Amino acid sequence: MTRSVYVSGIDRGDGRQVVELGVMELLTRQVDRVGVFRPLVHDGPDRMFELLRARYRLSQDPGTVYGLAYHEAADLQAEKGSDELVSRLVERYLAVAREYEVVLVLGTDYAGTQLPDELAFNARLANEFGASLVAVVGGKDQSAESVRAETRNAYRAFEGLGCNILAMIANRVAPGDREEVARRLAARLPVPCYVVPDEPALSAPTVSQITQALGGTILLGDDSGLARDALDFVFGGAMLPSFLPALTPGCMVVTPGDRADLVIGALAAHAAGTPPIAGLLLTLDERPSPEVLTLAARLAPGTPVVSVPGNSFPTAAELFSLEGKLNAATPRKAETALGLFERYADTGDLLDRLAVARSERVTPMMFEHELLEQARADRRRVVLPEGTEERVLRAADVLIRRDVCDLTLLGDTERIRKKAADLGIDLSAAQLIDPAASELRQGFAERYAQLRAHRGATVELAYDVVSDVNYFGTLMVEEGLADGMVSGSVHSTAATIRPSFEIIKTKPDASIVSSVFFMCLADRVLVYGDCAVNPDPDAGQLADIAIQSAATAARFGVEPRIAMLSYSTGTSGSGADVDKVREATKLVREARPDLLIEGPVQYDAAVDPSVAATKLPGSEVAGRATVLIFPDLNTGNNTYKAVQRSAGAVAVGPVLQGLRKPVNDLSRGALVGDIVNTVAITAIQSQSPSRPPAPATAPQPPTPQEPAV
Repeated sequence: MTRSVYVSGIDRGDGRQVVELGVMELLTRQVDRVGVFRPLVHDGPDRMFELLRARYRLSQDPGTVYGLAYHEAADLQAEKGSDELVSRLVERYLAVAREYEVVLVLGTDYAGTQLPDELAFNARLANEFGASLVAVVGGKDQSAESVRAETRNAYRAFEGLGCNILAMIANRVAPGDREEVARRLAARLPVPCYVVPDEPALSAPTVSQITQALGGTILLGDDSGLARDALDFVFGGAMLPSFLPALTPGCMVVTPGDRADLVIGALAAHAAGTPPIAGLLLTLDERPSPEVLTLAARLAPGTPVVSVPGNSFPTAAELFSLEGKLNAATPRKAETALGLFERYADTGDLLDRLAVARSERVTPMMFEHELLEQARADRRRVVLPEGTEERVLRAADVLIRRDVCDLTLLGDTERIRKKAADLGIDLSAAQLIDPAASELRQGFAERYAQLRAHRGATVELAYDVVSDVNYFGTLMVEEGLADGMVSGSVHSTAATIRPSFEIIKTKPDASIVSSVFFMCLADRVLVYGDCAVNPDPDAGQLADIAIQSAATAARFGVEPRIAMLSYSTGTSGSGADVDKVREATKLVREARPDLLIEGPVQYDAAVDPSVAATKLPGSEVAGRATVLIFPDLNTGNNTYKAVQRSAGAVAVGPVLQGLRKPVNDLSRGALVGDIVNTVAITAIQSQSPSRPPAPATAPQPPTPQEPAV
């Protein structure tokens, strides 16, 4: 059983931080407590540990992360020899290993370390720690043959030193060489070898990093603008007509500060999206007049304008020596890095080879990781009708960088592009559609009129209706142009899901549309239903909600044990409300005898084993329920919010169930992470389940009606 994973390179510049981040992502999917250990550290902040600590909410004391400083290690080795140095590092490592289920070890960085035979040193540490090794070979600016040779040689070297090699990773390989290198290495090495192409956005410095490195002064720009990657540098000296064609997407414009024409011209091009730029760097310590700066701020709000004291030549020399770094202040680079790792490394196979025992606890982070992995495993297209909303665009940025699913954004396409440019978001991988101008509009109008003919809809009326982004998006799902839809960050629940009741309708075995929330507590995930749609379901509807919720829970890896909640447990109470829950429980048992269910039961008896032992001894559900069905919307909605706020639970949802195709509603207070999770859930709902839940066999309720919203 793996207790630690050691990531080691063989030289500088291999970009192994991408691999370290990717391995950490895999480990945190499996276990709750992952420790980090870096045997040797330079003076100053450790950017990688700070990124891991921020991203994965590590509680580890930073003082326990490091073995020794490099200068301490050099002195100790010179005075007492290598054995004493290794012994000291093993002692420090074991102190971390005793506290955590698994440890990620970050190998030495080959940067002025004064260690003889650093590869052998890393190999020995990996062996002494009992760690499995992931070895990284850098391929930047190397030929395909050189990468292959170095990777094979590195494998032989680590194998010859007795290492347990999990995988070899050739990183920063020229994109055009990637497939050939991967094919040739697969035939020559007995362990998996993943080949990751070079990604310019990872090595591109952000505007903030450039400003800090050059001692610049920020004249204009917000945090989002300063986080943009400078993918290229364009030096402005020519007149405007010659200058504009030289601009490239994501470039940093470098020009003397007295060239107001180039400043305004570059920002105007950015505002028009032709092309979006990263920002402007003004040299010679010359600053535009207040009038020019005011115009600049209105042309491209948030776009950075930075002044530096040097002239263009020394500034250029410094710029070309800068390289972007992964750190806690560059979360978008981290998303890009993870997307790259997950796209080109076989993460499923690597997880199997890691052989880390999965924790019994399921933390919110583990659940969220699993959502993204499931969505990525069978790629789907999700339509987002609120394409001009900032939170939606930021969520789209994460989903694209992580390669989770295909996206369609609806709205005025020029507004979407301009907003994305202002936020520094690249939407080139997304489909943008303006419903009002789309060639699909006429066909959608005819389809909608056909579906609503019984309500008197005409094509002329439908033509106006389908220009609404939610109706248009729902029709895309109905017609198979998208697999699911997510909306609601700026629209009401009614505006979001009413089109689905009219167009998509319910599944044959569902009487109503209902919802669940995944409540991610500190140590487990519970499913709450219905907390968002049905105000006061009757017994038959409540039974349908329970069966749907059990299927949803199973689909997302939660073993369904259903508690039908009430204010009394077992036979202790009576009255119409309790009788409804009792009847619903009976209907579920008749329809699905394979499901574990208990009801009526109070919340404490449902989730607390000690209470259950007193109130319902011997129950297979009480005390360990995972699916909690509330008797009405008032109880469910208030309970989920109380648990969310009081217990610090992460509430993922509402997730709609019962529709033929997935449409999900966001809270208007949804955060970017909530939107990412909901899109992933929607993509998973549209995938073909490996084992579809058995249909209900109980007598069916009356013909479904369109629920009131």
